[in-house]
Amino acid sequence: MKQKILHKATDMFLSLGFKSVTMDDIAAELGVSKKTIYNHFSNKTALVNEVTNSVFEIVCEGIDLICSKEENPIDELYEIKRFSMDYLKNEKTSPQYQLQKYYPKIYANIKNKQFDVMQDCIVENLKRGVSLGFYRQSIDIAFTSRIYFSGIMGLKDAELFPLKNFSMNMLMSNYLEYHLRGICTDKGIQRLNEIITINHKKNAK
Repeated sequence: MKQKILHKATDMFLSLGFKSVTMDDIAAELGVSKKTIYNHFSNKTALVNEVTNSVFEIVCEGIDLICSKEENPIDELYEIKRFSMDYLKNEKTSPQYQLQKYYPKIYANIKNKQFDVMQDCIVENLKRGVSLGFYRQSIDIAFTSRIYFSGIMGLKDAELFPLKNFSMNMLMSNYLEYHLRGICTDKGIQRLNEIITINHKKNAK
């Protein structure tokens, strides 16, 4: 039952937001009493904490799998973006922003873990991109990896980028292009433009 509760809560939190979903809502969706949920989770904060850690682990496993393929580094970033958007339901309710606002301690813990994982992934991506000639030799890898992380986190600020005006998918696509155009060689720009053209054709269908 605990896994069923966790699965349903994850789906609802990502779809509707951490603030909007109540324990009563989750109980109703599962067709159980609220007491049943409290048998496994002492309160909503405990449930939110377990959901966020579970989501973090699943997303990390997916990203690790993508990185293990050691594909073209530009394609790799777009594949990570696609996977993350699909799993997080395009972040239509800005879950990270709601987590930061209503559950700051949980948010701080997850952010630190995200930084550690993303640093390893992005640093490796940058190093491989340089060695393969897709990224400029002159880029400062430590600086660029941190700027990339900072930018990704900033996109999820719902006050700065309200979802009614900016879809998360659009923000991520624009930011990824912005990041890559700043570090790519002519060879990298050629591949970037090819990916953008392919994506435009897919979206036009």
